[in-house]
Amino acid sequence: MYAILDIETTGGQFNEEGITEIAIYRFDGEKIVDQFISLVNPQIEIQPFVVKLTGINNAMLRLAPKFHEVAKRIIEITTDCIIVAHNTDFDYRVIRTEFRRLGYEFHRETLCTVELSQKLLPEAKSYSLGKLVRSLGIPIADRHRANGDAMATLKLFQLLLSKDHEKTILKSMIKSDIKTGINPKFLDIIDNLPSSVGIYYIHNEEGQIIYIGRSQNIKKKVLQHFTSDNKVFSKIQQETYTVTFERTGNELIALLKETEEVNINKPKYNRVSKKNVFPYSLYIKTNINGFNYFSIEKTDGRKRNIMAFTSPTEAKRFVQSITSKLELPYYVDIINEKKSKKYTEDNFTVTLELDNTTYNNRLQEALADYNIDKGNVFIISKGRKVEEKSAIVLEQGKLKGYCFFDLNYQIHSSIERLQGNLTSISFNRNNRNIILNYINKKKDYKLTRF
Repeated sequence: MYAILDIETTGGQFNEEGITEIAIYRFDGEKIVDQFISLVNPQIEIQPFVVKLTGINNAMLRLAPKFHEVAKRIIEITTDCIIVAHNTDFDYRVIRTEFRRLGYEFHRETLCTVELSQKLLPEAKSYSLGKLVRSLGIPIADRHRANGDAMATLKLFQLLLSKDHEKTILKSMIKSDIKTGINPKFLDIIDNLPSSVGIYYIHNEEGQIIYIGRSQNIKKKVLQHFTSDNKVFSKIQQETYTVTFERTGNELIALLKETEEVNINKPKYNRVSKKNVFPYSLYIKTNINGFNYFSIEKTDGRKRNIMAFTSPTEAKRFVQSITSKLELPYYVDIINEKKSKKYTEDNFTVTLELDNTTYNNRLQEALADYNIDKGNVFIISKGRKVEEKSAIVLEQGKLKGYCFFDLNYQIHSSIERLQGNLTSISFNRNNRNIILNYINKKKDYKLTRF
């Protein structure tokens, strides 16, 4: 659990500032579960430059509660939370100073979104809250007011969570929970998981990730793990302390993210298979008469494939689907490990009065909806909530990453802003084949070019 926090102060000498406004959002990593926003009477004068910056003046605070009147609420909303703020050193220091004046020692674990941004957004031109969130396309209202800045910090933190492939943020949260003595049972863990698509992380008592999985229904999948008598999952059950998760909105992001994070974190119970996940591919070849034809072969990483498959049967179904649109004769050469089904060039003839250029162009047109190599491509799909969409981004056939954006936001409007929002994913043959196989089988996406 996190407490996203921002304060405004009177200004003045170090450790003599008073709080004039405070905003706290209790955030479970997915949604806001509680919030507290209030002006605070600091009982000292506000510096003139602060009045100009924030718009908060002494008259506004005359009837506001004093800090001792809101202290109990601050303790309550931040209990068992990691405090998250933009430049946490300042906000946390001022709050602890206010509590010390009351004779109370306030202590919480902290995370700083400035430090996290420097690590996870190394290309950013500025790490000031206003400039950073604007460069990322994150809306910010009431700048230099506690509520506006806290909400912008929360949205920035959500982006940083998705970019944190090494899961240092989640691990720090688990370690904080351990310190507070929380030890949830399996049923408690299951109750807190969503019945939606995403990635889940099983942690041991040290906060280490021991298993990463993905599912269309996270809750159902983890429950299967906890009730399995499989040898591996019996060991996982013994070592499980808690489970965290990340919604991905759709299966394609979950597929890519699972592969990426297993390779980065190397959990002890994830087996990385050396076997090609998609052992068969579709290639385009040219016969002696200059006509293109399909060839279904074992996947060769040295050649660029048109589509990737788990079996020759799956490949044949794809070819039949494509050619039914062509209304043209076609030829497919099927090669597998058992036998090579070869035909002579004379077996492939075009009965229509078409030259090879016209025929080949028609063939390429039929494949256009599956071409991820031409230009820059968005694969648009569902987001994590109703008002959101997701985009897988490829530039000239190379996977760059994924992002989420509001339905009202025109994603094409600013490439620079888009790149700032991207959570990068490594480009390799397997990820390419994951994308190809997905766009062959699924219909819940839209492929657009920019």
